[in-house]
Amino acid sequence: MKRFSFLLLLFTCFKGYAQHAGNNPIIPDMIADPSVIKIGDTYYCYTTTDGYGSGLAKSGPPVVWQSKDFVNWSFQGIFFPSANGQVYWAPSKPAFANGKYYLYPTLNYNIQVAVSASPKGPFKLANGADTLAGPHAPIPFVNGNGPKGTKGIDAEVFIDDDKQAYLYWAQRGATRLHKDMITLDTAITVINTKRKGYTEGPIVFKRKGIYYFLYTLDGHEHYQYAYGYSKKSPLGPFTFPADDIIAKTDSVQGIYGPGHGCVFNEPGTDNYYFCYLEFGIGSTNRQVWADKLEFNADGTIKPVQLTHTGISPLGRQRAPLNLAIGKKAAASSVLPDLKVKPIKDPSLNRTETYSAANAVDASNGTRWVAAPTDSTAWFSIDLGSVQKIKRTDAYFVKPTAGHAYRLEYSLDGITWTKCGGHEDVRIQSPHTDILAIKARYLKLTFLKGTPGLWEYKIY
Repeated sequence: MKRFSFLLLLFTCFKGYAQHAGNNPIIPDMIADPSVIKIGDTYYCYTTTDGYGSGLAKSGPPVVWQSKDFVNWSFQGIFFPSANGQVYWAPSKPAFANGKYYLYPTLNYNIQVAVSASPKGPFKLANGADTLAGPHAPIPFVNGNGPKGTKGIDAEVFIDDDKQAYLYWAQRGATRLHKDMITLDTAITVINTKRKGYTEGPIVFKRKGIYYFLYTLDGHEHYQYAYGYSKKSPLGPFTFPADDIIAKTDSVQGIYGPGHGCVFNEPGTDNYYFCYLEFGIGSTNRQVWADKLEFNADGTIKPVQLTHTGISPLGRQRAPLNLAIGKKAAASSVLPDLKVKPIKDPSLNRTETYSAANAVDASNGTRWVAAPTDSTAWFSIDLGSVQKIKRTDAYFVKPTAGHAYRLEYSLDGITWTKCGGHEDVRIQSPHTDILAIKARYLKLTFLKGTPGLWEYKIY
């Protein structure tokens, strides 16, 4: 009976738009446009930082999330310093060539080239400049307009088995990259897809000799992905099957607008995964989800089953048992519920809640947020009995803006002793405190930064 109760607690649905204690969303932050790649034993996720306001002009600082198991993600600082404060979104995955890693983000509405000795960064503009001021853009896209009517945003890079690199971008643009990984071949291809209209977020990959080209349609709640394939070349010609829509809104599941994402493979296996943005609470307030990508015997792609459970842990590293799950949480204040406004789909019926319990519900899609008038915000947790505590991980809301906090513990909830935190503002997630204490209660008081928690974990 005790085991049943624990499992029920672990997997019970919670209030809020991401109600299920599964692995989706995969990362506790508002992010979008994911590009995922595994290098060595580490998964890297390059994204657009959402949550800073309405519209991409207010996107947040560039960070790269990392994980050993595809469940527990973290980042340390800004990985592309010269892009901080710029309009930054939709970085490609990094491509390794010439002994370096090349990245193709959209900066100030144009595709740029950045380079680093490590996938962790720091990245710099490929011409060596420290800022975007002055002439700097080797990729010939001007004012967001690409060659032949394409749009110079949302780059995707693909390197074939013969080491030839290709670049793809919004509105079906594609061409070869020269060996310097900076200059483009003058022969531009505009891929003639089955579905017409505006498209962005191209995805290109190769499996068993077949090249796949995925492209988005529409947007917001109606975002979806279609695809074609070629057995001849990464530039086509492409065949577009009858069942070419592989990802679209599932209103029954309550999963809306699977948009701009990527496909990644577990190296050495035939396991493929589709990583995508989900509508979230609208505009640039999205989150990243991932589900398995499967194929038919003839190589065509099966429609993706969008799920709340997502992908099981990958890799070999596993986290210890989180003592905080389902425990009693309290806070100094709570932001009022938000009724999400549909943009295109009236079937969207989503309310985001902000209770303290959201920070201990094992879901990356729910969060506690304090009221905006709360100048001395705090969050506390009651473990129910005195426990040995070795470590805590705080996944703050809006982590790319930085936080400072004080951590205290107590045996009785009355007398408190400081045990962690830091007074300087640090841009990272999670904020980890290494402890050697026995306590029933923990309390975190915010000194700087947005007072809120996606998740608070105790080990």
